[in-house]
Amino acid sequence: MLDITERKNMEEHVRQLAFYDTLTNLANRRLLNDRLIQAMSASHRSGAYGAVLVLDLDNFKPINDTQGHLVGDALLVEAAARLKSSVRSMDTVGRFGGDEFVVMLTELSTDEVDSKMQVGVVAEKIRITLAKPYVLTVQHAGQSSVQIEHHCTASIGAAMFRGKSVCQDTLFERADAAMYLAKEAGRDQIRFCDI
Repeated sequence: MLDITERKNMEEHVRQLAFYDTLTNLANRRLLNDRLIQAMSASHRSGAYGAVLVLDLDNFKPINDTQGHLVGDALLVEAAARLKSSVRSMDTVGRFGGDEFVVMLTELSTDEVDSKMQVGVVAEKIRITLAKPYVLTVQHAGQSSVQIEHHCTASIGAAMFRGKSVCQDTLFERADAAMYLAKEAGRDQIRFCDI
């Protein structure tokens, strides 16, 4: 008899590193692309819309600059948890890197207007959830830990899809462009990409 527990644990660890962000445990770019391909195929069969939301935290850099990267990482972990709690279990939340996150919504309505309303409701829920104050523990060398409150909002860009009408890269680019429009509009905003 051969104990393969260690090998199985190693395989799971490699899989985790290949498909998930090491800090937040959210899907990484590779897994997001794979899930988007699957979602577009399912959408093609069902006729239901889906959407990709790209969001960027608006006031993230100051916390890294003033409190250090460990505190910034703690904020990213908290933001990731808030994002996951804002969507259905069938939806995918991922991190592209830095303070940029992606949410993929699937199996929306077959009606474009209804789907856009659904996306708007979810995006607004995410925006409100991420705008709540973050209470973070800070400890600098030789000092006792203190809790600080940090306010951070999100700029959100959304691009909808139905079937395989556009490639994944184009869809991400459209959502990203819409997110920059939200930033230009004053941050803490939601913008849709006009196809």
